[in-house]
Amino acid sequence: MKAVFAKRRFDFNQQCLKYLRYVLNDHFVLVLVFLLGFVLYQYSNLLRHFPKNHWPIMAGLVLVSLVLLWLGRVATYLEPADRVFLLPQEDDLIAQIKGARWRSFLVWGGLQTLFLLALAPLFLALGFSKLGFLVFLLFMLLVKGGLVLFKSRKLLIAGNLNWEEALAQEQGRKQAILKFYSLFTNVKGISSQTKRRGYLDFLLAGLTKKQSQLWSNLYLRAYLRSGDYLALSLRLLFLSLLSFILVKAGLVALALALLFDYLLLFQLLSLAKHYDYQYLTQLFPLGAGLKKANLKQVLRGILYGLVLLQAIVLLIFAFSWQNLALLVGVALLLVELYLPYKLKKLFA
Repeated sequence: MKAVFAKRRFDFNQQCLKYLRYVLNDHFVLVLVFLLGFVLYQYSNLLRHFPKNHWPIMAGLVLVSLVLLWLGRVATYLEPADRVFLLPQEDDLIAQIKGARWRSFLVWGGLQTLFLLALAPLFLALGFSKLGFLVFLLFMLLVKGGLVLFKSRKLLIAGNLNWEEALAQEQGRKQAILKFYSLFTNVKGISSQTKRRGYLDFLLAGLTKKQSQLWSNLYLRAYLRSGDYLALSLRLLFLSLLSFILVKAGLVALALALLFDYLLLFQLLSLAKHYDYQYLTQLFPLGAGLKKANLKQVLRGILYGLVLLQAIVLLIFAFSWQNLALLVGVALLLVELYLPYKLKKLFA
């Protein structure tokens, strides 16, 4: 049993490492280096010119501490077929979950401690003694251990394995990791749910029910009702708007927003294959170029709508005509040059 789960853990880690090389490409690493340098520079300035009003710093540290405690799941590596084939060995599975509990505590507790150590100068500037900060670290580890224990006990009912909860928790954990990698490359094994979202039907009103708009209707409905595309757009839009609001260096905020726009466009290109499993669509009496033209129309509308919201927030919180011109200019390059280039390759 140990060998089986060790192999599953190794295989999943290898899968993550395979995708990681697409995440840490030259361009993204360069952006991360500049971003890290900017964060460290602002951190040193904050310590040199520590504000007299400590409440915002204290509130931020409390929020960070709560987020650190919340992070982390117990990696069980259970699979749906185990419910049938490994049911007679349920006691061994429970032992594996208990071992996974300790691994989870060591990994997430260690990361939590390292992050808090990086924030140690802020705690000391607020008046914490070194001994007091050490006690705080130990307290945080104790709470983290309690939370990991609580999460692992949810997987058991009266000493037996709660299969529904355990399988759902493991599936959600893996999907969360794979969806992160899907921001940078195509990832196999991602599942999604489709929801009606009738309150968004007004966004479909502008599309006519004509043959020339057939794929536009299908693509826009997939975008609004799929569990991936709309949620991803909202997350990246939120991060880009947050960069304009919180990052004082205008060019850095602009670079982050444009990076999020690029990542979003890259991900939305997968709409091109959204209906490939529907073989009846191949019977549509339509020209081959209509599918590409309609997808270009939908993606252009989505990207321009998001850039409009970004421009409004930029003018309100970080007013700069130069940055606005750069935002619009790079967005035009992405939509009018990069998008047709990628679509040409997709539909070649």
